[in-house]
Amino acid sequence: MSKSYQTNKAPEPVGNYPHARRVGNLLFLSGVGPRKPNTKKIPGVSLNSNGKIVSYDIETQCKSVFENVRIILEESGSSWDNLVDVTVFLTNMKDDFKLYNKIYGEFFKNNRPCRTTLEIKSLPTPIAIELKCIATID
Repeated sequence: MSKSYQTNKAPEPVGNYPHARRVGNLLFLSGVGPRKPNTKKIPGVSLNSNGKIVSYDIETQCKSVFENVRIILEESGSSWDNLVDVTVFLTNMKDDFKLYNKIYGEFFKNNRPCRTTLEIKSLPTPIAIELKCIATID
């Protein structure tokens, strides 16, 4: 069984892909960033006139991306507690990992999925964090 999920309660994808896809009892989320739903606004980011990042608040972005993941999970029929694997992309591991790791620990107190955190040069939009998740679904 394979089914795609799309919701207007989460930020619109930046390409031609669904928010999530179910295969069997697994739910695969596409990359999720901190943008606010139904807008191009990125919480905690200041951009210059050329659209380049001037400053950003990793705490604000972490909380926003975690909320977006939660929305997609719930809209797809799963839940935060069903997360089994999380891949995290940071654009500045040296400066952001410590605070990101603290906030991650607060959000994942009870459910502790497997996790991989990678530093990458950039993301498709001017964000500092993106998550790629796998969850179970009944």
